[in-house]
Amino acid sequence: MVDPTSSRHVHVVTDSTASLPAAPTAGLDVVPLHVVVEDETFREGVDIGPDEVAAYLSDGRRVSTSQPSPGAFAAAYDRAARDGALEIVSVHLSGDLSGTVHAAALAASRAPVPVRVVDSRTVAMGLGFAAIEAAVAAAAGADAEEVARRALDVADSSRSIFCVDSLEHLRRGGRISAAAATFGTVLGVRPLLAVRDGRIEVVQKVRTRAAAVERMTTVAVESAGRRQAPALAVHHAGDPDGATRFATELTRRCGLDVVVSPVSAVLGAHVGPGALAVVVADLAAGERADTCA
Repeated sequence: MVDPTSSRHVHVVTDSTASLPAAPTAGLDVVPLHVVVEDETFREGVDIGPDEVAAYLSDGRRVSTSQPSPGAFAAAYDRAARDGALEIVSVHLSGDLSGTVHAAALAASRAPVPVRVVDSRTVAMGLGFAAIEAAVAAAAGADAEEVARRALDVADSSRSIFCVDSLEHLRRGGRISAAAATFGTVLGVRPLLAVRDGRIEVVQKVRTRAAAVERMTTVAVESAGRRQAPALAVHHAGDPDGATRFATELTRRCGLDVVVSPVSAVLGAHVGPGALAVVVADLAAGERADTCA
């Protein structure tokens, strides 16, 4: 149980692929991944944003990504320790999608205070909701073990589904197989993808974007209905109006506020312009054994 009178101070670190909304969360530090355009490297959220990445991709520029160095995590852990942290929980995107969590673990081994590194097995606001809830638990006095468990519970409860205009960007980045990308292109279908067990999988194929959005809406509404304290987020890559319409429809059907934010620049480089996603998580996950269906 959380002890509100605990003197233990736990700081939470995450990475920029959490695609967090603009408002900062107290006690939560974000380490940026890198976007490489031609031969120039940028820190996402610092030197480059998702709109710029979308523009580079549309212009045919060569765009790739890279994880933060262990030194970037070491600097974040040092800052947290100087600010009074006695323990740190570092929560990151799936280790099957990036080496970010491994860089964090390497830095943790040399940190000035104990660091628990958590592989969320997800990304975007599946990771973001987990990191925010971890920071809330830390602020309430939870110790590092409890904070890490809170992050894992919320991450495990999340479901993420998205559609893209082209599978080519995911194929180039090695996030889906060439066979899966070719299948979608040859048959002229628009695949729906999901994050499952830390990996991206094609889960359904539809013919039009409208059908994809309707299917994602149905899945999100059904998923929210199975969760005790559902939280929803909509992400987009260069289509804020489409994301707002999508979120408005989700609010109408679910009666819930929906977080709307662009995907991070790194994720935008992999999904390409026009991508649209929805994430559903249970903020009651782990509080009782029967909270999440």
